[in-house]
Amino acid sequence: MRARQRAVLPCTVFGVCALVYVLTLGNRILTTSPDNHYLHLANSWLHGELAVLGDRPPGSNDWALYQGRWYVSFPPLPALIVLPAVALAGGTALPDCLFWALIAALGPALLFVLLRSLRERGRSERSERDDLVLTGLFAFGSVYYFVAVQGSVWFAAHVVACPLLILYLLHALGARQPLLAGVFLGLAFLTRPPTLLAALFFLLEALAQARPADTPPVGSGSHVLVRARRWLGAVCWRASVRPLALFTLPLLAVGLFSAGLNLARFDDPFEFGHTYLQVAWRGRIDTWGLFNYHYFARNLAVFATALPWLSIHAPYLTIGRHGLALWFTTPQLLWLLWPARVPSTSVALYLSAAAIAIMDLCYQNSGWIQFGYRFATDYLPLLFGLLALSGRRFGPGFHALMVFALIVNLFGAVTFDRMPEFYDTDLTQRVIFQPD
Repeated sequence: MRARQRAVLPCTVFGVCALVYVLTLGNRILTTSPDNHYLHLANSWLHGELAVLGDRPPGSNDWALYQGRWYVSFPPLPALIVLPAVALAGGTALPDCLFWALIAALGPALLFVLLRSLRERGRSERSERDDLVLTGLFAFGSVYYFVAVQGSVWFAAHVVACPLLILYLLHALGARQPLLAGVFLGLAFLTRPPTLLAALFFLLEALAQARPADTPPVGSGSHVLVRARRWLGAVCWRASVRPLALFTLPLLAVGLFSAGLNLARFDDPFEFGHTYLQVAWRGRIDTWGLFNYHYFARNLAVFATALPWLSIHAPYLTIGRHGLALWFTTPQLLWLLWPARVPSTSVALYLSAAAIAIMDLCYQNSGWIQFGYRFATDYLPLLFGLLALSGRRFGPGFHALMVFALIVNLFGAVTFDRMPEFYDTDLTQRVIFQPD
């Protein structure tokens, strides 16, 4: 009975989010998204092929061409998830916008479970009401909302990776279940590779558990590097070997699977296929690669400074194709710049989120084309965990900005890719700010 009672709120969150996401789909509800790469990949697998059937991909958006054959280069796990539905639909006619919107509802439901777990373990001082406020903010007051109602390949990957990342964090807390933590992080990697850097969270949790309970605090007056050295100096390294080994095993298995798939498709175990994307930005990829510091400044400008463009002419507001800054779509994330307390769990979350964010900022594009900075979903659950642990009270300012965030992200969810009059038409990727 207790298990059923505990399931009521997460299931309610799932139901509410699923209903809102499906309603927001509008006329997309029974349509197939224009870039349904995962449906084609699943259909290819059902016919025993790795390449696109007939070597005729629909459209020309982000398909990889290698030795005369066309491939889906995006990490494959979402295709495996949608495969049974593709089999039942008899091909690629599945209304995948609806399918991915329902999958997206898992994210907020699992986030509530994570926040509740932090509270019940004494790490978070939030109330159940606070946890629900944060869950609602994540579901409808962040870029996750507009991502959840798109369906196309780039957004589908985010709505699959997000629940997997949260499941990883749940099992990594206290390094309690290292094997399952490794499994879920490995699956997240097979969906969004940057999430692999969240392994840092498990490492630090495992080391924290390997410190004797009676170890004195490292103190707060000394330099951060001195405190870090004292903290690491108290670790019983032998005690951390077993959980770290169990955590690593699934990751190695996932790595071998991924390398084998790459070898079978591209004759190189380390080639995922993005190198062969037939896109207008081939020149910069050939010059700088997929990840490089060269891209950092431009992506940082989008992440931190991109704002709506205002005009005295209708429709009076325009969103650049690089999207809006993360703090603008969810201003409450600014609370993380001055937390009231920073426990060891927060340190692990900050470092993990920073590692993923830096990798995303070094990618060859900014998340283009988008309403808000969608790559943040690679670490957004970590940021919401940090909000729960920050110790800052959710006062009138927080709730007033929540109304702002809900309005902004509702606008994005409703208008993106449906009301082009609100979006810039530049296709060069060179325009970030409003032209003079």
